[in-house]
Amino acid sequence: MPFLPYALPVAVLLVVCLALWFRKSRRQIPQSAPILIDGSNVMHWNNGTPVIRVVRRVVDALQHHGHIPGVVFDANVGYKISNRFLGDEAMADRLNLPVEQVMVSPKGVPADQFLLQAARDMDAAIITNDRFRDWAAAFPDVVKPERLVKGGFRQGSPYLKAS
Repeated sequence: MPFLPYALPVAVLLVVCLALWFRKSRRQIPQSAPILIDGSNVMHWNNGTPVIRVVRRVVDALQHHGHIPGVVFDANVGYKISNRFLGDEAMADRLNLPVEQVMVSPKGVPADQFLLQAARDMDAAIITNDRFRDWAAAFPDVVKPERLVKGGFRQGSPYLKAS
């Protein structure tokens, strides 16, 4: 039995290594599912006045919790916040996001269509207070209450709640 004196230290070392590996693997935070923001809806959460700062605060809160937000706006967003057209790049700059995460819908096309299609394709939740009743027939899987995250803006901070 020449290996017996080494068995206990090897077993202890194995247990310690497994414990350290398990502890490290539990600390790793899995990448969050994508989440979309109905920018044209959310920017009105501050007393009904369109304010891009509200959307920015929601983006910041989501990023703080590990989400990768995408934001979709109606074509008229620029006119509501700066009296001129603002496209994807300009809105991405205002939100401090990569342009790939921001979309301003083309003139005459509702952003809802793009938002709901993206949510379906990405299996993403949507932050909005809109119920999308006009789109329920075309997007029944996306407009389920559990897929929509409602929210608001109080004392300078956003709050979110599941529908």
